[in-house]
Amino acid sequence: MPHCRITLLGATLLAASVLAHAAPQYVEVGTQLPRFHLLKEGSHRYLRYLRSADGNLALDIWQRDIHFDGKQMQLRQRWDAVGKAPSVKRLESTFETGTFRPLTHVRITEKNGRKTVEGFAFAPDKISGMADLRDNSQKNLTVDTKEPAFNFEADMEFIQALPLADGYEAQVVFYHAGGATAPARYTFRVTGSEAIAGPAGPVDCWIVTTDYNQPGSVSKFWYAKGTQLMVRQESALPDGRTLVKTLLD
Repeated sequence: MPHCRITLLGATLLAASVLAHAAPQYVEVGTQLPRFHLLKEGSHRYLRYLRSADGNLALDIWQRDIHFDGKQMQLRQRWDAVGKAPSVKRLESTFETGTFRPLTHVRITEKNGRKTVEGFAFAPDKISGMADLRDNSQKNLTVDTKEPAFNFEADMEFIQALPLADGYEAQVVFYHAGGATAPARYTFRVTGSEAIAGPAGPVDCWIVTTDYNQPGSVSKFWYAKGTQLMVRQESALPDGRTLVKTLLD
């Protein structure tokens, strides 16, 4: 009988280990995201800074605003940079409500007296420049996709809509519109949980990691378990510094 108990215990532990290391779940563009309802209208601000052995260097304040209009969700982002060369970058993106399927993406950067406009339309088989957007520097862009891609510049909110839990892994096709890297699959893993400081006190968080397809590098996210709002992100840089994004409000 003791031997049977040991065998049963071993089988249980093995099953738990298999579940904890299940294959990544591929998230297909157009499918309903199980926790999309956690995305709420409103604004959140983050401080971005570089951390090193010598201290901290503030980069910018990053504001993200969500608005719903019928069957569409709109995400607006704004970076206000600090330092000797202040700049402003604004993004305005639209998505299908419930699925996060990207529709349009506009990026406007103002720096050193120069304004750059970039606009993109997402389709199942390609991402192309918006021909009717005034002063669009990317109007001639066409990037064919083997499989539909999500908008990489909305990854924070996208991950918020996934069913985060112990052992969960998601495989997602992302594309940074206009970037040098082609659309590709990326894996995000829930590697544990931890309580960290938040704007109003300690927050119990899921820890999510990815290497962005660069083996050896690690980006780490903390998502609040209740709202799945991102509270913090830390990404190791090649020069030894760490890029930190932390929730202000």
